[in-house]
Order: sequence, then C-alpha cells, then structure tokens
Amino acid sequence: MNINRIFAFVVLMSLAVAVMAGSKVVAHRGYWQAPGSAQNSIRALVKADSVGCYASEFDVWITADGVLVVNHDADVNGVVIASSAAHEVLAQRLSNGEHVPTLDAYLATAATLPIRLVCELKVHDSRAQERKAVKDIMALVKKYGLEDRTDYITFSCDAFREFIRQAPESAGVYYLEGNYVPSQIRHMGGAGIDYYIGVLKKYPEWIDECHSLGMYVNVWTVNKPEDMQWCIDHGVDFITTNDPELLQSLLSGKVSDTPARAAAAAR
Repeated sequence: MNINRIFAFVVLMSLAVAVMAGSKVVAHRGYWQAPGSAQNSIRALVKADSVGCYASEFDVWITADGVLVVNHDADVNGVVIASSAAHEVLAQRLSNGEHVPTLDAYLATAATLPIRLVCELKVHDSRAQERKAVKDIMALVKKYGLEDRTDYITFSCDAFREFIRQAPESAGVYYLEGNYVPSQIRHMGGAGIDYYIGVLKKYPEWIDECHSLGMYVNVWTVNKPEDMQWCIDHGVDFITTNDPELLQSLLSGKVSDTPARAAAAAR
C-alpha cells in the first residue's frame, strides 16, 4: 500500500468516526444564558462544561500594553480594549459581576475542566498586535498544557495564517469570514471552515466538499430548533449555539425547555 493510499484510508476512517459520533455542541461565548452567567465569563465556561458541551468558544483581545483578555466586543463599558491599558480593562465588570478575565485566568480554570476550547482572536487594527496576540496565546495554551484540546478561529486572514504557522498539529485552525471555498482553506492549511449558517444554507454542497477533502465543518451561531436540525441532517461536525441544552436535546431526540428558551419567552 503506497503512502497516498494510506493517507486516503486514514482520512476516510477519521471521517467515518466523525459521522458516527454525530454533530457536537459548542457553547457560543460559553453557556452565558445560564443563571448567574455572562458572555465570556469564567462562570460561562464552567457552566458549559457542567452541561456536557463538547467545547466552549471564547473571544480574545490584546490590550495596548500587551495583556490578553477575554471579551467579545471591542470595548467594555466604553473602555476600548486594544487602545487601553490592562488595568483599565480588567477593572471593568461583566453583567454577572465578574471582572473581565485575563486569558491567563480563563485558561487556568479551563485546565481543571475536560471541555475543549475554541479560541477566537478578534480582528485588530494592527497586524503587529495580531501577530503578538497569536504568539502569546500559544505560549499561554502551552503553559496550561492545553495544546491538544484548543482550536483557533478568526475573521482575520493574517491571523488565520499565523495560527496555522504556530499552532501544533493537534489543533484545528478555522476561518470565519465565509469568503473562501473549502479547497482554498485546505490549500492554506486550515482544518476546515467555521461559517455563518446563512453561508452554508446558500452553499450546502460545501459540507460534503469539506468532508471529501478531509476537513471539518463548524457553523455559527445556530439558535433556532429548525436551523439546528438542518445542521444535524446535513452532517455538520460542530454546531456553535447560545442554547447548548436545546441542541443537546435535539441530538438526543428529547426536546426539553432550557434557561435560554425560558429567557426568550420572558422577553
């Protein structure tokens, strides 16, 4: 058996295992709709783990003085992260009362949990900031022994290439923008695509194309039951959602009420 056939066999076996395992649940910014939680809080990470999510996604910025912090928006309570000193950013509180966490503190907690991590580096105005952020993220992930269970996503093409260059082979690196076809992502060295559900509904053939290329498919942010079912039926590997318990119930065939659905009903 030549090397090409061996490679093809390994790819097919890997994909067969993935298909048998079914779609996996990724908590978007942690399970932030759970009681006492908040987006990108340490509590949200712990809660995502406690309900059995496969992975928890979180967002990273770097401050003007080079400290990595976990937050989605470019600012916290009006404090712009990329142009502010760390002490200004870290003094801010999230909606559940927690202070904005450093990535160091976030990963220290993650190291005590079995859940997989999906680290999104936000787009910065400076390429130099993004390069430093990627380097420092890699160092912290290594510090806490999380190399084998951390994947990386970004909307920045430059950061995407930098993650591919620096991340270990055990990590998956995914692109978010939705403007590259699967073969282009494969050529750049990505593990797969992580696209908005509207993109995949427009180009559903990309799911099978990714699988045929030995790549994975993630989709964000999927909150409606009918969209979740569409992703499950189309063989999406990872589904990122604000309502992980609803998705879990669909995957198990036992739909039940969840804190996220209760909150939506109350509104």
